[in-house]
Amino acid sequence: MAKKAVSRSRKTKKSEKRAVSGARPLWSGQLRLNLVSVPVRLYPAVKSGARLAFHQVHKPSGKRVRYEKVVPGIGPIDTADIIKGYEISKGKYVLLTDEEIESAKVEARETCELVQFVDYDEIDPIYFDTPYYLTPADDLAEEPFRVVRDALRAKKKMALGQIVLRGREYITSIKPCGQGMLLETLRFADEVRSAAPYFADIGKEKADKELQGLAEELIARKTAPFNPEKFHDKYSEALHDMIETKRRTGKPLQIGEEELPQHGAQVIDLVEALKRSVRKAEGGGATKSKAKAKSRKAA
Repeated sequence: MAKKAVSRSRKTKKSEKRAVSGARPLWSGQLRLNLVSVPVRLYPAVKSGARLAFHQVHKPSGKRVRYEKVVPGIGPIDTADIIKGYEISKGKYVLLTDEEIESAKVEARETCELVQFVDYDEIDPIYFDTPYYLTPADDLAEEPFRVVRDALRAKKKMALGQIVLRGREYITSIKPCGQGMLLETLRFADEVRSAAPYFADIGKEKADKELQGLAEELIARKTAPFNPEKFHDKYSEALHDMIETKRRTGKPLQIGEEELPQHGAQVIDLVEALKRSVRKAEGGGATKSKAKAKSRKAA
């Protein structure tokens, strides 16, 4: 009896932890693989509003600029008189009420059927849109959730299906992600532009072997595991510093003129530039090796 009580207590704590560990789920439903259904929850994987946003402000008064709804030839209008319209030709619209638009929304199905499995590199990255975290909905869902997750990991496959979010249907890919899974919405074929017209003027000649070899060596020397913490949004950081300085001093900032490179001002020796880049990368590697050797001797 004591063991059962402890087990129930652990399950209760896990459920409570799951409930408070994240925000409200964006979607709850069933992940279905043939006859197996797994209750799951979907959470946004990226934060919105992380970047700086600016407002337009009236300089003399310091007040925010607001905009009136205006119709040419009529002037300001009431918001209640505004309706959505789809332009079929210049200045001609098919008008739709909110109720009509709402009726066209796909019924919010609560099932994501896994209909196909593909290799990780089979889908062109241009099709991937928005990432979400997929978790089991409760304790009972954990075992079948782990089975699907670990089977995908063992076979090194992604699952494909379709899901309805906010009244719109999406293609989805699902793959293991740590202890959970990552669901990414995919763009439909008609949402992606063909690359051919953009690449049509690029010659079909092969790259020079020596240049390619130097580039490959440089790539090899600078290859390292991905660590997102090493990358910073320098533009946003500079803006934050600028805003804080101006808030603190209340004075206009002194902005120096930056010399921009003159396009076409010099002919770049590609071979020499690549060789210098390789030597620079090699020097960095040698410095790291010497530092490691010193630390080993000190130990």
